[in-house]
Parts: sequence; C-alpha cells; structure tokens
Amino acid sequence: MPGSLLAMSEKSIIGSAAPIPILGTIVRVYRAVQDLLSQIREDWITNNRDWTMPGFRALAVHRFGTWVSRRRGGLLKSGLLRLYQGMFRYVRNHYGIEIPLTTIIGRRLSLSHQHGIVFHWKAEIGDDCLIRHNATIGAGHGGRKNLHNGPKLGHRVEVGPGAVIFAGVKIADGAVIGPNVVLMSHVPAGARVFVEAPRVIRLPAGEREGARSGEEVRTQQQI
Repeated sequence: MPGSLLAMSEKSIIGSAAPIPILGTIVRVYRAVQDLLSQIREDWITNNRDWTMPGFRALAVHRFGTWVSRRRGGLLKSGLLRLYQGMFRYVRNHYGIEIPLTTIIGRRLSLSHQHGIVFHWKAEIGDDCLIRHNATIGAGHGGRKNLHNGPKLGHRVEVGPGAVIFAGVKIADGAVIGPNVVLMSHVPAGARVFVEAPRVIRLPAGEREGARSGEEVRTQQQI
C-alpha cells in the first residue's frame, strides 16, 4: 500500500512538472515575437509610417531574417529561413537594397529612397542613423585583410546619396557624410565630411566664339 501511494505521488509530481518547460518555451517565443514587432514598428514610424516604402520593407525582411536565425533548429526554422531568402531576393532585385543577414542593424534606421543601397556583410550600424540612396556601406579595398572588416557606424550617423564607405572604416556618433564622398579613413564624433565644392569653369571669349561657330557648322550639316 505505501509503495502504491509513493508511485502515485511520483506520477503526480512528474505530471505537474511536465508542462512547465512548455510554458517557459511559449513565454520565450512570445517575448521574442514582441521584440521583433517592436523593432518593425519603430522602423515603420521612422520611415514615414508608410508600409509601402521600399526602405521599410527591406528593414522588415532583415529584422525577420535575424529573428529566425536566432531560433533553435528544426523544420519550422528551416521553412522560415526559406521564406526569408525568397523575400531577401525580392527586395534586392526589385528595390535595389541589399542587407545581408550577417549585417548588424541598430534601431530606427531610416533608408531614404531606394536603389543602390548595399551593405557589407559584416557592417555594423548604430541606432537612429539615416542612409540615402546609392550608398555603399563597406566597399572592399586593400586586399583580403580589409575586405573582411566591415565598417562601423555609430549612433545618429547620416550618409548622403552616392557616398562610398570603405571596409574597416569607423564613423563615430553624430557624424555626417555628404553626397558622393569616398571615405577611406575614420571619422570622429560630430564631424562633417564633404567633397570639395565644384568649380565653375569659364571659357575665354575666343574659345566661346569658336565653340559657338562649331555648333553652328554642325547644325547646318545636320540640316
């Protein structure tokens, strides 16, 4: 009799303890989904609250891929990774925005306009940054040693259109990189980096007259 009571008590303890790991897993997944949705919502607010913006869509796909890659292995993870890969290719081919899965993106990144935005696979982007179109974050130079070192952007960094930031470059907080800048060295906090102002070249009077006469001759020949 005492043996049967002991067996029944052990079964009751095991039965009551079994759901606890499942409950813990559910809580962890719930919190992870909440964090993912929170990041996506922040990106949506930062990118003009417009879910059709290519920049927001590219960030949402990257957030999703990063979230899936951190989950435990299994059939569900494999299926979700395949879904991510399809969405990544769509964003890259249709919007011209390439954010590799290994790129580290901070909170509230703004991708202003689309096309020609390419990130190094080891780039690190801080919070509240702004990157405009045709920017390359991590161009390779100096051989394999520098090629595998991604650039690091601090918080609140702005990158202008057409800018090229080479691999291994570090840009501190609050720096502004102007349009068409080719950056090969580190930038301190709060600095402003711009290309030299363009020059207006004026032709001498004789050369201007020669240019006009040449245009008139070409026009008459066409007629």
